[in-house]
Amino acid sequence: MSIAAAHARREQCFPLAELHCHIEGAAPPALVERLAASHGIDVSAIIRDGAYVWHDFTSFLAAYDLASTVFRSEGDYADLAFAHLSGLAAAGALYAEFFISPDHARASGTEPDVYARGLAAGIARARRETGIEARMIAVGVRHLGAEAVEAAARFAAGAGRPLITGFNLAGDERIGQPRDFMRAFDIARDAGLGLTAHAGELCGPESVRETIACLKPSRIGHGVRAIEDPDLVRGIAERGIVLEVCPGSNLALGLYPDIASHPLKRLVEAGVKACLGADDPPFFHTDLAREYRLAAENGLGPAERIALTRNALEAAFVEADLRRTLLDRLQIEALSLGAPGASH
Repeated sequence: MSIAAAHARREQCFPLAELHCHIEGAAPPALVERLAASHGIDVSAIIRDGAYVWHDFTSFLAAYDLASTVFRSEGDYADLAFAHLSGLAAAGALYAEFFISPDHARASGTEPDVYARGLAAGIARARRETGIEARMIAVGVRHLGAEAVEAAARFAAGAGRPLITGFNLAGDERIGQPRDFMRAFDIARDAGLGLTAHAGELCGPESVRETIACLKPSRIGHGVRAIEDPDLVRGIAERGIVLEVCPGSNLALGLYPDIASHPLKRLVEAGVKACLGADDPPFFHTDLAREYRLAAENGLGPAERIALTRNALEAAFVEADLRRTLLDRLQIEALSLGAPGASH
């Protein structure tokens, strides 16, 4: 698809942006099965009838880890990034960040530098063919321990990786305390990387509060459990901390019984800056366009959904000139849809 064709397609789409998606978690089951067959890996326990199979957060992590082992070469990772980003572009996305895990690369027998180069090649191809812009956020996996998270931070801070612009804490939120990862975040901060951290998903508002106090990120991944503490919500709003909200993921994991119960609209009404992400789209039977539809079902009108995209672009870990370009594109596309509140 040419850039002109992509732009023509977007005129029919709501303008989207995404800051919260794990790249291995975005792998289509068909791609995982094809690569698994070529490498002699049995994935039948986690993929049935073309869909991922899991039953709780622990089994989800196990399925994610196994699926990630089928990616072995620079070309494999390039194909993964291109498949993800070209799909987003076709849905109307202007910009995307995705999380990369050097620990998962090593687990598949791939050097992290090869991993990052392959993903960067996929980003470059997607930009050429669709016009979408993208950056990578390296993650430390908390359930692997503080030393592993610090090693991931040193990798993210290394020279020669211009598309890695941020650092994140991910993994099982129930393991470890935010203070355990302060050194890793100091390493990333000193390197000038943007900072975000998962909190307030499986654990309650105290997880969000302690993560903000100890790690001082500008964004929180998920953060929805903050709604249980009105003082915390006020503090998040006053400090301008952005919540990367993933309603489809929250529903799939049983945090809320239905979209009417989800706190997205209440957070927005409280003045919190939120944006949307699909987290691990095929695992949770979602995609970014569906996340925006869920936001509409939760009660957010067109202007509020445009604001979610604007929040994402304003909070993106990207250079200032590209941010201005993306915000200008958002304004043009919002106006073309006749969306209220299109100006910024």
